[in-house]
Amino acid sequence: MSRTEGGVEEFESVARAVVEPVRRYLRRRTDAATADDALGEVLLVLWRRAADVPADPLPWAIGVARLCLANAERSRRRQHRLAARIGPALPEPDPTEDVAGALDDAARVRAALATLKDADAELLRLSAWDGLTHDQLAQLLGTTTNAVAIRLHRARGRLRDALEREGPEPDRTARGKEQA
Repeated sequence: MSRTEGGVEEFESVARAVVEPVRRYLRRRTDAATADDALGEVLLVLWRRAADVPADPLPWAIGVARLCLANAERSRRRQHRLAARIGPALPEPDPTEDVAGALDDAARVRAALATLKDADAELLRLSAWDGLTHDQLAQLLGTTTNAVAIRLHRARGRLRDALEREGPEPDRTARGKEQA
């Protein structure tokens, strides 16, 4: 399949053939949002690499989906490590944990960030969420790498204090018993 030979119609035909089986494949292996994101990436790869798609596109598309899921998992682990750098260490998330627990953690961190000065919160976001290095932050902020390291250290301490002021993490075991 290539854009010049079959164009949009051929892509749509292949996409229709693989979209539901690939969606089912992804949904069995991850949450709905990640599955939808990965499906979008699979379709994008199908479009970009139209000339490489074999006559039977489904196995090839599922192979692409496997790679997209692996990328999503690496990204999730990287985000967890980054979150651990700016706050108290959180346990590695259990993939079977309910979504409400993850939302509680996110809400707790966002609430703590909201109590910080804007400069501290932005510095933490740039470092942890955007993955900027000390050198990149220094260039962005027009300061020295040493100054960034000091500011970041202090901002992490203030975030840690804000999280402690909020109280302990929600007790998920109690919530789980209430829901049962």
